[in-house]
Amino acid sequence: MACANWQISYNRLSSKAIRTIYAVTMPNINKENQNIMEKPDIESLQKTIKKNWNHTPSAKAQSYVGQFFDRALYPDKIVARVDGNYGVYRVSIEIHNKIVKSACSCYIGKHGYCHHCHALALTFLNNPDSFQFVEEPKLQKIKGLEDIHSFLTAKTLEILLKELKDKGISQKDFAESIGMSSRHLTSIKSSELRNRYYNELGATKLACLWVLEHCKQPKESLEKEKKTKKRSMPKR
Repeated sequence: MACANWQISYNRLSSKAIRTIYAVTMPNINKENQNIMEKPDIESLQKTIKKNWNHTPSAKAQSYVGQFFDRALYPDKIVARVDGNYGVYRVSIEIHNKIVKSACSCYIGKHGYCHHCHALALTFLNNPDSFQFVEEPKLQKIKGLEDIHSFLTAKTLEILLKELKDKGISQKDFAESIGMSSRHLTSIKSSELRNRYYNELGATKLACLWVLEHCKQPKESLEKEKKTKKRSMPKR
């Protein structure tokens, strides 16, 4: 099936459709995506985090230190949740090439560096062993729908879209192929990075995986092929 002809309405994506995508995608994903993530250097992470949060915490931040649960450690970030004034907040600190980005789902944490982010930094500095290292699960070990969440959590939509781009499939082309506007896809992608999630995030990630496996030919090549065939057709 050609990429350009694959149309899905995500507002109507049923659980049956998700199972279908899962069934045809998971057994055949490229082997390079099956590598287990390397465990991060704790001391390097602590050093970088301490450099960015070296000031005295506010009273608000101090009250959240050590109160986090679901503490997770990835190769390039730490993630945890905490009970806040308006519900449970998801807080994360990511480090890539010594560049630090933080985000919180609280109302002031859109761009990070709120008191929850400061508290998470201090919690990690005080007790890094309390953060459980999360490995990217091997696709061949995924046995059912309950295992998909762990796999998709380890890969952001931003990373998956970059992998599509590396194959010659732009974000705009992918969005059009699934019946979604490029602007909405961008919103889904950026919201995830700020720990805010659209309902269709998981389904969109599954669609990325499907396209990565089954669409071997970039859309530009398909268009070129169509034009070539059109020129070769005899004139009536």
